[in-house]
Amino acid sequence: MTELKIVQENGRLLADSRDVAEMVSKNHADLLRDIKKYVTILSESNFALADFFIESFYNDSQGKPRPHFFLTKKGCDMVANKLTGSKGVLFTAAYVTKFEEMEKTIQHSHMHSYMIEDPIRRAERWIEEQKQKMALETKNLMLEQQVAESKPKVTYYDEILKSTGVVTITQIAKDYGMSGQALNDLLHENGVQYKQSGQWLLYHKYQDRGYTKSETQSYRRSNGETGTKLHTKWTQKGRLFIYNLLSKLDIEPLMDREQKKEA
Repeated sequence: MTELKIVQENGRLLADSRDVAEMVSKNHADLLRDIKKYVTILSESNFALADFFIESFYNDSQGKPRPHFFLTKKGCDMVANKLTGSKGVLFTAAYVTKFEEMEKTIQHSHMHSYMIEDPIRRAERWIEEQKQKMALETKNLMLEQQVAESKPKVTYYDEILKSTGVVTITQIAKDYGMSGQALNDLLHENGVQYKQSGQWLLYHKYQDRGYTKSETQSYRRSNGETGTKLHTKWTQKGRLFIYNLLSKLDIEPLMDREQKKEA
């Protein structure tokens, strides 16, 4: 018998009618017909359909939309009650077991690591807690940088260098014949910025000087992981700051080097 897959959507545990049909050796079209009958009866009796069945669509091998249903535990109960013989018994045992496993997994995911008795689960939960803690800390640091950037100290020097143009670290690095990563590392070595969870952030003393303009963007990876990332660009003032810093390290822009060769 095929193993039943249970997914979590919007805080609810659901089974796919395609998987259910395969488990009970039934044509999916026939199962859809049965479920639609249940839906009609439930609707006439004012039951909340979403408590049992949720209609959805998927694309077949030719890219055409096809109907299917997500079944809640109550929906699985209804289908199982109409089955006879060993198929009904085995399906009931399978979905009850799977739903309980998922419920326990979700329960453990919300428990503090110290509350979990199983040492392996406790260790896994502790690692997850540390990841969440680091992500929150990084998010707060990113917000701190953006707040500081929004209130830079204004001087006559700032007025002269006032510009709406911003550039990426990669664009600045090209002026010196190096990669963006190399320039980021150089700024780190000289105490300008540091890396937190793969994200470059300015040290506090540089955050309110108007060197950068940043914005956060949300992302969602293929494995379902979500988070936020800071996209930082440098102002003309920041560009001049980098120029002065690199000059002290005897690193000149490519343009200046070429001019010296021609002189």
